[in-house]
Amino acid sequence: MDNTRLNHIVSKVDDMPVLPGRIHKIIEITEDPDSTIDDLEKEILKDQSLTSKILRLANSAYYGYPRKINTVSQATILLGFQTIKSMALASTVSKMMAGELKGYALEKNDLWTQSQTCAIISRYIAKKIKITNPETAYIAGLLRDIGKTILNHYVEKEYNTIVNRVEFSKVSFLEAEEEILGFNHAQIGEKIAEKWNFPKDLVEAIGLHHTPEESTIDPKLVSIVHIADAITMIMGIGIGADGLKYNFSPFALDTLNFTPSDVEQLISLSHDLIIDKDSFDLI
Repeated sequence: MDNTRLNHIVSKVDDMPVLPGRIHKIIEITEDPDSTIDDLEKEILKDQSLTSKILRLANSAYYGYPRKINTVSQATILLGFQTIKSMALASTVSKMMAGELKGYALEKNDLWTQSQTCAIISRYIAKKIKITNPETAYIAGLLRDIGKTILNHYVEKEYNTIVNRVEFSKVSFLEAEEEILGFNHAQIGEKIAEKWNFPKDLVEAIGLHHTPEESTIDPKLVSIVHIADAITMIMGIGIGADGLKYNFSPFALDTLNFTPSDVEQLISLSHDLIIDKDSFDLI
């Protein structure tokens, strides 16, 4: 990896919007075992937009609760602290991911739609294999391509060279990024997650979602995001330039004990997971 260039780009990560103080506070409250529902409600109510999104999610078809949820505290009881944390984070990063990324041939909102799809599939897989906190998988899936928002400018300048490399040398877009720029979007995403002081397992899942076999902290989490990412691309969601060549890592499949027919089932199920526009567009 070209460290000089990587450091130059990482210095650009400083231009990345920091997580707003309120979001940090909400994450802090959800992580503190001594926090109460009242503590969380007080913080959420300071943000009108987040309050309305949480109430909409609690009342969506996805949860199918028989009576109307009118307060944040009722919604928190129904959704749980971890889901509230995911929503707070998602409502912030959706703004960062909403723009057009010419370097990746992604239209306005494409990266967001793709990231939300990957997040929902990641959470589903995590629940299916019964990992302790499926919301960690949701957040990892949501942020796995956050590095593209920073690399976009550099990729745009080298776009033709990268695409030619992909077409004529039969390498993946990720490998071409690395060859031509000296680093790839997953590595930049990892740096952003570190900057945001995320736990090491989350940082690793973002940095290694294309190379799960390199995982040392939580191979299951990295494998979940890898598979959800590949399924998102296979479904053609906001595919962009780098969706041209996607394979499932044998390591990821082995780690999760998935057979090819499990994956086929997941692909057809994934269409149903994202069809509920209410749940999908809430953030």
